[in-house]
Amino acid sequence: MQELTHWINGKHVKGTSGRFADVMNPATGEVQARVPLASKAELDAAVNDAAKAQVAWAATNPQKRGRVMMAMVGLINRDMDKLAEALSREHGKTIPDAKGDVQRGLEVIEYCINAAQMLKGEFTDAAGPGIDMYSMRQPLGVAAGITPFNFPAMIPLWKMGPALACGNAFILKPSERDPSVPLMLAELFKEAGLPDGVLQVINGDKESVDAILDNEVVQAIGFVGSTPIAEYIYGRGCSNGKRVQCFGGAKNHMIIMPDADLDQAADALIGAGYGAAGERCMAISVAVPVGEATADALIEKLIPRIEKLKVGPYTAGNDIDYGPVVTAAAKANILKLVESGVAQGAKLVVDGRGFSLQGYEDGYFVGPHLFDHVTTDMDIYKKEIFGPVLSTVRAKTYEEAIGYAMDHEYGNGTAIFTRDGDTARDFAARINVGMVGINVPIPVPLAYHTFGGWKKSGFGDLNQHGPDAFRFYTRTKTVTSRWPSGIKEGGEFNFKAMD
Repeated sequence: MQELTHWINGKHVKGTSGRFADVMNPATGEVQARVPLASKAELDAAVNDAAKAQVAWAATNPQKRGRVMMAMVGLINRDMDKLAEALSREHGKTIPDAKGDVQRGLEVIEYCINAAQMLKGEFTDAAGPGIDMYSMRQPLGVAAGITPFNFPAMIPLWKMGPALACGNAFILKPSERDPSVPLMLAELFKEAGLPDGVLQVINGDKESVDAILDNEVVQAIGFVGSTPIAEYIYGRGCSNGKRVQCFGGAKNHMIIMPDADLDQAADALIGAGYGAAGERCMAISVAVPVGEATADALIEKLIPRIEKLKVGPYTAGNDIDYGPVVTAAAKANILKLVESGVAQGAKLVVDGRGFSLQGYEDGYFVGPHLFDHVTTDMDIYKKEIFGPVLSTVRAKTYEEAIGYAMDHEYGNGTAIFTRDGDTARDFAARINVGMVGINVPIPVPLAYHTFGGWKKSGFGDLNQHGPDAFRFYTRTKTVTSRWPSGIKEGGEFNFKAMD
């Protein structure tokens, strides 16, 4: 059985804590590797080494740091197939989904090539008599990222890229469920020219997380995961004086207006609701058709599309629509919530509870589910299911529909499908959700905009990637400068003033 490592000071290093976690194959339910879980002492030592390496890296000019990012882009493209296969093997995603995971991370690295431009300060000439004023963006020192299982390439790259481009050292604590790709990315950064010690990948569990939160050298922390853990990390990190950004759970609504193209809307819901087995914080998990006629027609279009979905292991090829969920516990939780929906009175229109895949009976496969007549007091509406389950909440009017999204405690993403420009503009202006799609089901911004949710989906003042990332990973220093000119009135040069 393969035993994975940490990545410390530019090389693979075995764990010394004596504690390990199993890395499963979600398609078979078998253990395929062991990953070490770092102790506080291991984490602290890696942070100290990173702090030493950061001094020279911060002194490297931004253009040269951008060249490392440029080289990284080429290396990720070169190894795309290898990265995707490793990702699918541990996470369970299909190969196209895995490549999409890597690609969206790659796009942030492309953006980071422009570090020199993003890190320019401001300058005011002659702010006063003989006075100039200017600002500088300087790195924080050592930053850390705590990243989730569902995007083991994308989110580490979203964190690592901007932090490193800004001149920081970076400590990555990836999910222990699928740690191989983050380690592979660390190898590629070294090949791209990143100095040893500037990037450390420390595998671990809560002990490592708490060590990051309490380490005085770590200046900033980025986290993506569930809302309860986001609240914990944000609270403890902030209380320790750190800069913290945390992104939590989601319950994303898609409103379907009576004038919408229902075929387009149904196709969008299939991809957004069931892609990656629903294990996405931007997945659409609630469809809100406006009007009974719209709802009936939408359900009629969804059922045959859902029944045609192909579920299987990534090794089955590109015809598979989605694979297994990540763990047996995740599968059990999804099915428990499905049972609660039935018990609380929702209509289970497509029932995936009996799904079983021949030859993979021990895998963590979950069939697709579709609920209709869901109400806001049901657990399947209130909770993030994180599985292939779509709930339909019928609304009588547009105002009622928009109210569902606005009243929910989560505010990550939302969408509306309509042909009416006034409705779309009103929706975009009024909705209290961080990312909005208009006839776009998963409104994930491109790398040069910022990604972040509102309400209990996001904690902190700055978002991920885009300009906000460069703000988050730097401090602004403002300098007021005065140089005596040595010139007397009338233009005669005063040499004594220069002594």
